[in-house]
Amino acid sequence: RLPQRIEPGIESWYNRIHPEDKERVTTGIHNAIDSGEKEWCDEYRFFRKDGSSAYVLDRGYIIHDDEGSPVRMIGGMTDQSERKRNEDKLREQAALLDKAQDAIIVRDLGHKILYWNRSAERLYGWASGEAVGQSEKELIYKDTNEYHTAMETTLTRGEWTGEMEHRNRDNLELIVESRWTLVRNEKDEPDSILTINTDLTARKKLEQQFLRAQRLESIGTLAGGIAHDLNNVLAPIMMSIGILKLNETDEKRLRLLSSIESSAQRGADMVNQVLSFARGVEGCRVSMNPMYVVRDIQKIINDTFPKNIGFKLTAPKDLWLVNADPTQIQQVLMNLCVNARDAMEGGGELTLSLENAVLDEVYSGMNPDSNPGPYVVITVEDTGTGIPRELRERIFDPFFTTKEVGKGTGLGLATGLLIVKAHNGFINLYSEVGKGSRFNVYLPATATPESAAKVAREQTQLPQGNDELILIADDEEGIRIVTEKTLERFGYRVLVARNGAEAVALYAQHGKEVAAVLLDMAMPVMDGPATIIALKAMNPKVRIIGSSGQASSGGVAKAVGAGVNHFVPKPYTAETLLTTLRKLLDPPDES
Repeated sequence: RLPQRIEPGIESWYNRIHPEDKERVTTGIHNAIDSGEKEWCDEYRFFRKDGSSAYVLDRGYIIHDDEGSPVRMIGGMTDQSERKRNEDKLREQAALLDKAQDAIIVRDLGHKILYWNRSAERLYGWASGEAVGQSEKELIYKDTNEYHTAMETTLTRGEWTGEMEHRNRDNLELIVESRWTLVRNEKDEPDSILTINTDLTARKKLEQQFLRAQRLESIGTLAGGIAHDLNNVLAPIMMSIGILKLNETDEKRLRLLSSIESSAQRGADMVNQVLSFARGVEGCRVSMNPMYVVRDIQKIINDTFPKNIGFKLTAPKDLWLVNADPTQIQQVLMNLCVNARDAMEGGGELTLSLENAVLDEVYSGMNPDSNPGPYVVITVEDTGTGIPRELRERIFDPFFTTKEVGKGTGLGLATGLLIVKAHNGFINLYSEVGKGSRFNVYLPATATPESAAKVAREQTQLPQGNDELILIADDEEGIRIVTEKTLERFGYRVLVARNGAEAVALYAQHGKEVAAVLLDMAMPVMDGPATIIALKAMNPKVRIIGSSGQASSGGVAKAVGAGVNHFVPKPYTAETLLTTLRKLLDPPDES
């Protein structure tokens, strides 16, 4: 009820309706009457007698005569001003919560999500509309035991704080600092739980790296202290074996001495490996053709690997030179080949290939370990068991091994990565469970003037755009910036989106102009496959290039199922991107 009486009559009522609401209210009433409705209802602003404005809920019941014609309307209005103010306040607070850097979630006592802010969307990858209504416990928690423990503590004490392991939409592990607060209703009964989660994943990784560095420093100190004594123990053994072999003619004893010599040498190599890893890699570097090292590895593989493992070697005749330590490079490649052998217990195919490659600014912008310039790429590929996704980030960690006790130290890949980085190179891994793994070792190369000139000519012949408009959708800012500059440099116009939802919105505005969409498969809010479906719904003929850093990503398979046939693997070069783009935009000549 309004606090003051108003004059009776429809004119008095009409004059008190807020000018901005009059047309909508009167149109609504006329529509209800004309369509034969029995009642009408609306909310609008209404002026009180003192001139102040109220927000009212007005209900009217339409009275009809015996012939069914409307003759009058009776009803009443309720002052909703307080509710409206509360709703506006809640909206303002929700807007502030959306601007918070932390993920803020509200759920009821049955675990159902009631509120999910923008930072929660960014952290976990689900949009608010997808998360609200779902069970928080099943959606983001890896360990439900710690969830129930925190729940019991919150219900008992009113709050709980601690670290938890969560998972995002891509099932990747997140570490968060979680703060739970019990919210009570007006009857002081437990009603819901407010959770504020701070992402600690990056910080935890830095802490792990710091602790690892401290551990390695300790290992270095320990190894340095004992290396001298160990070498003093091994040196006379190895020298004595050489003398004994000179005076020995019995074949059985010679084989025994060779076995002892091999074991002693292995012990010395193990000491040097630990020292190399803990203290850093030095060595004698020379300008060399990597084929010299690879030929030695080929001989070892042919002589010692099981016969059910086939071996293939490919390399160009004009392979560039690298400035490297041959022994260290052999150690890196031999370790990769041995790992490949161990992954193919039932047999398979091992391929060792070498090629010249020039990395451009686009590729190096996506891969912080690389620099633009010439490289020799050495690829070790197998058809073995593959490496599960959850292990790929850990296989280069020191002392991490999946082999049985006594069969691996966990230092092979870690030392290999250290050696390659010391040569200003890097390693890329692509793997798919059940299909095999591929390690690409990139070593900076010394290109001859002739080959450098050839590459320069090839780069100037990269396909140019014709002022087409390209829509880029990628959640990585560095990739967006580099790709945008590259496309603009080669004659394209560019629109940029940070996620699938923004890409769909931009396409809705500029779809008639957009010639193609470059779409990342793994993005928050709306991922690549979902974006493809939305874009295809707007335009079934939309041309899309998919991009992904995971060769075995499920998103790629979904994209193929949705009709996307062009892909560029991350990190990609300008040549790969521009060539793929022209293939998409320029249909083949049917003639």
